[in-house]
Amino acid sequence: MDFENYQSPYSWRYGSKPMRRIWSEHNKRLIWRKLWVALAEAQAEFGLVNDEQISDLKAQAGNIDIRRALEIEAEIHHDLMAEIKTFAEQCPIGGRILHLGATSMDIVDNTDALRVKQSIRVIQIILTKLLVELLTLVEKYADTPIIALTHIQPAEPSTLGYRFAVYAQDLLTDWEYLASLDAVYKGKGFKGAVGTAAAYTDLIGLDNFELFERLLSRKIGLEFFPIATQTYTRKQDYHLLHILASIGSTLYKFAFDLRILQSPPFGEWSEPFKEKQVGSSAMPFKRNPINAEKINSLGRMLAQMPRIAWDNAAHSLFERTLDDSANRRSLLPEAFLITDEMLTVTHKLIKGLVINSHALSANLQTYAPFAATEKILMLAVKRGGDRQELHELIREHSMVAWQEIQEGAGNPLSRRLMEDQKILSYLSSEEIQQMLDLQAHTGIAAERAKQISKEKKRLIEWLAQ
Repeated sequence: MDFENYQSPYSWRYGSKPMRRIWSEHNKRLIWRKLWVALAEAQAEFGLVNDEQISDLKAQAGNIDIRRALEIEAEIHHDLMAEIKTFAEQCPIGGRILHLGATSMDIVDNTDALRVKQSIRVIQIILTKLLVELLTLVEKYADTPIIALTHIQPAEPSTLGYRFAVYAQDLLTDWEYLASLDAVYKGKGFKGAVGTAAAYTDLIGLDNFELFERLLSRKIGLEFFPIATQTYTRKQDYHLLHILASIGSTLYKFAFDLRILQSPPFGEWSEPFKEKQVGSSAMPFKRNPINAEKINSLGRMLAQMPRIAWDNAAHSLFERTLDDSANRRSLLPEAFLITDEMLTVTHKLIKGLVINSHALSANLQTYAPFAATEKILMLAVKRGGDRQELHELIREHSMVAWQEIQEGAGNPLSRRLMEDQKILSYLSSEEIQQMLDLQAHTGIAAERAKQISKEKKRLIEWLAQ
């Protein structure tokens, strides 16, 4: 790499090698040539191209010469036309019929659609592997009680598996959306300058066009929109980026939760920390959640991308404007590379996630008694107590208990409730103790966590296909 000039971090720091290869300049030009060969083969069915020309094109289809193409582009200022000229120079027999009847976007848009479908497959595989690991945690910790948090404040007990199940449920929804999109993702087809296919029908006849496009669809392995302008509808990009951003939002939430739970006041989860990893250049003791922070940082970028795609769709005036072209060169690849990186890092975090069972238990013991107060209040009122009087009494006990916790003492709430004579006039100390039982307050959490964890089998079967 040339580090004397600007390099995008997505070229070497973020994203996987398979994803970078899909969006590489080399792969793009390989697909361009694949489409030109397919176009020539389809036209041969109608007597427009001969076997010798096709053989010549096929022989040179993999001979990518980007340096030569850029030399030509510097003169003519058209990247696709420069590649046509480069390919034609290499093909003295077949070069003369290259791009016959086509417009640039017949090649560019179908290439983008093919690369998107390749990228969706990469994302599906990483997402599925992540979900398998996550559902393993759901199952493992389905019965493990924790203190749940609302407003980043202690609330009522839940289970750790149920908390993991929240992320899993959202990611399973994202998985289904992605699979649905892949099934319907289409290319422009070969419809020429404004989408009417006039040039092609002049060459092969109007009655033959349906067969012509079906031949091309089969050859390149891509369904086509029945209607297009000079491009496929840019609304398709908008739908794609919404789904990628949706995946990103789930990963973002997980990472943000992890960052909070890794902080010492909670201390329940933490990132895996390697033996020689440095947390801070100034503070040797630091164990910063750098991977979770990276997920959140990249997620903010991904969240903005659907808006750009919306503008591209809404501003695509009449049959074509070029004001989407420059941003799409980075929009599509970077959206996939960001999603790829976020999924890969999240997968690593989930596989190596450190669960501090002592902190889980300590936080639960400290804060769970507060959750029992509502049940105590309800039963005491049911037995004849004054709801407002008892509410104020329990509130006062709770506020004292909260203050003692802030001062570093244990939670005295259970003791105070079981010693209060007013409360004891309605409930026995044994009943109060029973309602303070942590397991009695997790409701459906364990059952539902175990239920969703069964999705793991389906995902493993999908990976094996």
